[in-house]
Amino acid sequence: MKIQLVHPPLFLNVHAMTALRPSLPLGLAYIGAALRNAGHEVSMLDAVALAPDQITQSTAKKQLYALGLTSQQIVDRLDPTVDAFAVTNMWTFSWPLVREMIVLMKQRYPDIPIVCGGEHFSGLPKESMEQAPLDFIVRGEGEEAAVEVFNGLQIGAEKVDWSQVPGIWYRDANGEPRASESPRARNKEVDEIAWPAWDLIDIDVYNEHQFINGLNLGKTMPILATRGCPYQCTYCASPNMWTTRWYARTPSDVVDEMQSYKEKYGATNFPFQDLTAILKRDWIIDFCNELKRRDLGVTWQFPSGTRCEVIDDEVARLLHETGGNSLALAPESGSERTRKLIRKQMKTESLLNAVKASVKNKLNVTAFIVIGFPHDTPEDLQDTKKLVRQLGRLGIDDIAVGFFFPIPNTQLYNELMEAGRVTLEDDFLMTPIFANEEKLLPQNNYCDHMSAKQLTRWKYKLLINFYLNSFLFHPTKPFRIVWNALRGKETRKLETYLVDLRRKVGVAIKNKFGRRKARSAPSMR
Repeated sequence: MKIQLVHPPLFLNVHAMTALRPSLPLGLAYIGAALRNAGHEVSMLDAVALAPDQITQSTAKKQLYALGLTSQQIVDRLDPTVDAFAVTNMWTFSWPLVREMIVLMKQRYPDIPIVCGGEHFSGLPKESMEQAPLDFIVRGEGEEAAVEVFNGLQIGAEKVDWSQVPGIWYRDANGEPRASESPRARNKEVDEIAWPAWDLIDIDVYNEHQFINGLNLGKTMPILATRGCPYQCTYCASPNMWTTRWYARTPSDVVDEMQSYKEKYGATNFPFQDLTAILKRDWIIDFCNELKRRDLGVTWQFPSGTRCEVIDDEVARLLHETGGNSLALAPESGSERTRKLIRKQMKTESLLNAVKASVKNKLNVTAFIVIGFPHDTPEDLQDTKKLVRQLGRLGIDDIAVGFFFPIPNTQLYNELMEAGRVTLEDDFLMTPIFANEEKLLPQNNYCDHMSAKQLTRWKYKLLINFYLNSFLFHPTKPFRIVWNALRGKETRKLETYLVDLRRKVGVAIKNKFGRRKARSAPSMR
């Protein structure tokens, strides 16, 4: 079967107080490899890579820009000879873009099936099928289900009892969305999953435009060493998307993949996209020792956050020795009460022990903080202030303070939905992209005890308290940050933000003077 994968454009928020960069579509590359191994002919249309410099301002939200090809441009470039399309959407806030694209795809090619997957579709399958003319949704871990769906389409959709295909949504004889009768069991044999089909994607374009998740430390390719997470945080979609089972690849298999990418693509920097990579002490030690044995001369990092419990002096030393110099920890709050309510099973003592070991071994550490949970009170944020001051004094590099937003398919989302606090309109679905803005808008506030203005003040209070303590107890840091940012060098998240800000300012100045020059140029008529 001839299948075209479609990586859609995505929204970027120019008012975000952090560097939110697009990155290589790891999930779609995994699906491409699985389909190709099943005997299908696979191609990809990547809206970002094909137009990395094209941004289109949103008509609804002035601070949002769509990066990549427009929906009409995508449809014009689709391969009319394929038998099926496969579309991904990781971020719910990009759903309005993806929905528009799917509508145009079906108008142009009404007889070609559209199969969708990704976190958005896994969280809102019924609603997605009601709002867009797509034919199938693969929920959760996608490789096996995607192969089964496309194999079914190959033999003929009318010959398949789709209700018996685990883990999908489909349309019945009347065109109504239906879920199959059972979820799909997780794949325990993670070493047997084919490595991503990166030959389908223009890796160089992403690197040249610094479309990288994490610090830009050289030629970058993302890696997934583990799958799933055993925890059940109420704000996270993982329990319902991945279940609560955690499976790790063999350390040597992960290093084989890294070595392969270095030899084939010249990659030297590997952001791990795992939900919870550092979970078992023996695994991370074995992985570091395997890297150390091979002496690849690479860097690797955990920009998406990981657990702190097993990070002691030995683990931190091995991370540093093998190039794993950057990691993000996610306490979310300094309040033990808040962490208990959101089921964040982490003790402050464990966090501080991990921080001390990491700083001692010269690791770059970021802490993720979320404020505005429905139950948050000023007293909870006072505890968070104490924690960030302590983290600053201990010497971590950055904190990222975001406003809470309910992600579909999470416990908190379900509770807010039952209480009538959220409705599935575009304004709500796009809430996550505003979580890191300068201020919280009243319509995006889900806290019962504080106003949007109060939470905005708390955001700046936390940032100021952290960086004042950080710079006071480590007075050379601000000079290194400014010097690195001016050179375009990234060793911490604040430098990443400043490098991006400098680039944005440069583009704005260039565009402004370019337009002025064009207006003043003499007419050629």
